[in-house]
Amino acid sequence: MSHMSTGSASQRLLIVDDDADIRSLLDEQLSRADFAVSTAANGAEMRQVLERERIDLIVLDLNLPREDGLTLCRSLRAQSGVPIIMLTARSEPVDRIVGLEMGADDYVPKPFEPRELIARIRNVLRRTGDAPAQIEPARGKAAFGGWVLDLEKRHLIDASGRVVSLSGAEYRLLRVFVAQPNRVLTREQLVTRTTGRPFESQRRAIDLQISRLRHKLGNDAAETPLIKTVRNEGYVLAAAVTIT
Repeated sequence: MSHMSTGSASQRLLIVDDDADIRSLLDEQLSRADFAVSTAANGAEMRQVLERERIDLIVLDLNLPREDGLTLCRSLRAQSGVPIIMLTARSEPVDRIVGLEMGADDYVPKPFEPRELIARIRNVLRRTGDAPAQIEPARGKAAFGGWVLDLEKRHLIDASGRVVSLSGAEYRLLRVFVAQPNRVLTREQLVTRTTGRPFESQRRAIDLQISRLRHKLGNDAAETPLIKTVRNEGYVLAAAVTIT
């Protein structure tokens, strides 16, 4: 049965985990950290909570009965931009990569320290919430080069109206680009604005994400790609952007 703790905290978290002990532990720890908390044991309960509550972030267990975390993450991302942190008991990096590709914003392996999870939650909320919105558009649609980025549903729409899903990292990256079109952004700036993590640890990851984004934009091999490489400087979105 789903549960909702009371509280005046402005940010409400939804914990989706079939382990009652973990739900209870996280409810207690996160409430103590000034979050309002709702819990659900499976996908059906999760949907019930989402229908009646405005949720700011979902902590989603990978290993759920019936519908697993990856399936739920994919369906959530198809209709919502709510930030998602995945809990995984598996140690194989492939599970984490697949989770991030499905659109999760971060992952925390089990067993975990509640303090670490709280830090990750705050970091993701900072990245996806009010702080970046001062610089980057937070809602509406950004049109550029025949594409539209839906800033609320966090997906791309091509010229024919086809929806192209984005991972959490790809969405954050493209949002930074559409906020500052025709301006060269260094790798370090892109890492800082999209991950909040040290540049050195993400140096290779940013190039890989740019490559994947170009591929989704369908012009990774084009002579004039939308995202251009500026040698020894960084990358630039070479297109006019209209935000509506």
